[in-house]
Amino acid sequence: MFGGGFGRGRPYHGDVLVLSVIQGPDKGRTFELPDHEPQLIGRSSEALPLMDTTVSRRHAELTPDGGAWYIRDLESQNGTYVNGVKITERLRLRAGDQIRTGATLFVFGQTETTDPEVIRLLRPEQMDASIERTMASNADSVLLSEPEPRAAAVDHLRVIYRLTTITTRAAERDELLRQVMEVVFAEFKPERGFIVLMGATPDEPPRPAVVKYAAAPRDMDEAKIHVSRTILQHVIRMGEGVLSSNAMTDPRFAKGDSVQKGHIRSAVCSPIKHRDRVYGAVYVDSSIANYTFTAEQLALLNAIGQHTGLALANAELYQEKLQTERLAAIGETVASLSHSIKNILQGMRGGADVVELGLKKDDLKIARGGWTILKRNLDRIVALTMNMLAFSRQRSIELELTKIQSIIEECVQLIEDQARAKNVAVICDLDPEIPHAMLDAHLLHQALMNLLSNAVEAVEAGKGLITVRASYRPAPRPVPGSPAGSTIDVAVIDNGPGVPRNKQAWIFEPFNTTKGLRGTGLGLAVAKRVAEEHKGRLSVESEEGRGATFRLHLPADLQASADPSATTGEKPDIRRTESMP
Repeated sequence: MFGGGFGRGRPYHGDVLVLSVIQGPDKGRTFELPDHEPQLIGRSSEALPLMDTTVSRRHAELTPDGGAWYIRDLESQNGTYVNGVKITERLRLRAGDQIRTGATLFVFGQTETTDPEVIRLLRPEQMDASIERTMASNADSVLLSEPEPRAAAVDHLRVIYRLTTITTRAAERDELLRQVMEVVFAEFKPERGFIVLMGATPDEPPRPAVVKYAAAPRDMDEAKIHVSRTILQHVIRMGEGVLSSNAMTDPRFAKGDSVQKGHIRSAVCSPIKHRDRVYGAVYVDSSIANYTFTAEQLALLNAIGQHTGLALANAELYQEKLQTERLAAIGETVASLSHSIKNILQGMRGGADVVELGLKKDDLKIARGGWTILKRNLDRIVALTMNMLAFSRQRSIELELTKIQSIIEECVQLIEDQARAKNVAVICDLDPEIPHAMLDAHLLHQALMNLLSNAVEAVEAGKGLITVRASYRPAPRPVPGSPAGSTIDVAVIDNGPGVPRNKQAWIFEPFNTTKGLRGTGLGLAVAKRVAEEHKGRLSVESEEGRGATFRLHLPADLQASADPSATTGEKPDIRRTESMP
């Protein structure tokens, strides 16, 4: 008997409720609802893992109560809709109800079985279907030398071509196996089938990954697939494909209750393997009296198993490569951060020493000078910490209807002390006609502070001039029903030394800095990431010796994707941000 959960593609429906995503960034995903426990919809760590950035962190909650399920909105930005109607109070859900949160549309009430006994391995005395033929499964299987006549060979090559396309495009293992089973069903026309994968250790039994039926079973008994232990063990241990004979007519066990209940007339099973490693097996069977699988189909299933095994092996190699690259990147990151932190700490120690010297000499001027050094390095460590958090964070952006002029004005006010210390002028030139836009105010605030701080540090003391210019560019030809393409441009212009042409792409990479010991190399990287998270971009225009212009290009129509009124006719509940808290 197999234990553990099953993969996708199972038509049998038990008593487990699920949310199926039919629209939005997570389209095609299915989320199982926990038994007797509330389920949060949103982007917080305890909620469903959604990619939809228009969903609030705590958007809505599903709660079981008295055998029914209820949904309530948690004061989300864009509201929660059931069957196109915005809910304002707790609402009972029924099977088939459509739930919209942001750009994501769920269907409630579809079920998937989690019964670990859907696949039953039977002992030899219960069912030991005779093995009619075995066929080696190896690298040569993909050549398909078996099929005859020519028409069969062409059909098989067509199947392999489709399979090759699937194995090279499928990003996730479960999706790969589901699509492989779809190919098998399309070609073999079985009544039932499954894919099992080997456990992590030799002692662990194989576990079902995909279970599929030609027609949905009427009950749990009908859903169970009775499998010959002999056949499956032979396939996995020997690495050979097996074609079984008609178990119903075999005199050794034709009268067995399990065989009669399973109605197994013909079955074919092949290993999923690459070289000498067996990853699992693919199995299909049929109870149709006049339908038996052929040796040519066994050869084809062997080829399918070989292709699938190669895809799984490649997936493992890719994951290993990613892990190696991650470890290397972590090493470089730690080294760069350690260097930046060491420089800041040395500056703080120097400032503290000057303060101590001033106190010993009872010289307030010296102490103030040391405090200035200490404060400057404290500001640097705070900025580094904030940029580290922004650069490494995994959460999605939190969009809200924002007045960008207010954010710019606040950033300029915060940078004034730094500019005044260098006798640098900061000028704001803001278009008053810029409309409110869906933006993450906190992230945008951080990006602008990084750009302004860089500009102040870049210009010459007593001669520096920084201009912050914001403008709005409406789309020239708006298309009804689609994003208009309007943009908001925010430019930070300085008269500093400029950025050499050969470094204009380099400066946006993390830990690359032109400031020497004073820089961390994260400010521009964070600003670039913030722009890209808003589906915008950050660019630089500069000539050496003639200053630099860093320009944020932000779409002004992000609210279109977050507006449920596009389908409901109601206005979304969107917060307005006039300035940073």
